[in-house]
Amino acid sequence: MSRRRESGTGEAPGYSVPIREWPSDERPREKLLRNGAHSLSDVELIAILLRGGTARRSALEVARALLLQARTLRGLSTRTPGELMRLKGIGAAKAVELVAALELGRRVQSMPADERYLVRTPDDVARRMGPRLRDRSSEVFVVLMLDAQNGIKTEIELSRGTLNASLVHPREVFKAAIDNMAASVIVVHNHPSGNPEPSSEDLEVTRQLLEAGKIVGIPLHDHVIVAGDGFTSLAARGLL
Repeated sequence: MSRRRESGTGEAPGYSVPIREWPSDERPREKLLRNGAHSLSDVELIAILLRGGTARRSALEVARALLLQARTLRGLSTRTPGELMRLKGIGAAKAVELVAALELGRRVQSMPADERYLVRTPDDVARRMGPRLRDRSSEVFVVLMLDAQNGIKTEIELSRGTLNASLVHPREVFKAAIDNMAASVIVVHNHPSGNPEPSSEDLEVTRQLLEAGKIVGIPLHDHVIVAGDGFTSLAARGLL
């Protein structure tokens, strides 16, 4: 049987030489060390995370199959460990490492260059929370605790599931705000449907939180809905 080396392009062979036997200038790890991570393709970066393939497929071939299955890196980032493990060559350890790496990428994307994140506009909220929430498969409700200068002190995920008044109760939101000595709060949740328009339930929850904030002296500055690459600010709509 002839042995063909998989170069990262073209059709995957029926039998491939392990990456460790490739010329050193073509191995993804060595390329990264020599030229930097930016010089690698998406498939090569995924292959580094996988570290190894199967008896018949190199890590690059498994990485390519994974990316073809997900279509894009964005699609890959939405996969659960169980979904990743359906592909031959992806076990529990590799699936967990991939999910962890993609989550770190989301968090890095959402962080500012300096340590303290100031919220001046709804765009600032969307820039921070969009990467974290836009690809979640269920609705997630997050409370941002702000200091007196509108810097984010902390953020707390309070619930998952369809947003309604019984799932998100003002006492939970403002208990967390009081515990964290927040001067004000902004609430954020996502619409997995991709439609950023507020529902009647969204408006009702916002109304309840707005009134409760007035009572306890911790104002609600905004309710931002993240959906796909877009968002809606209820404050900008004049609904607060």
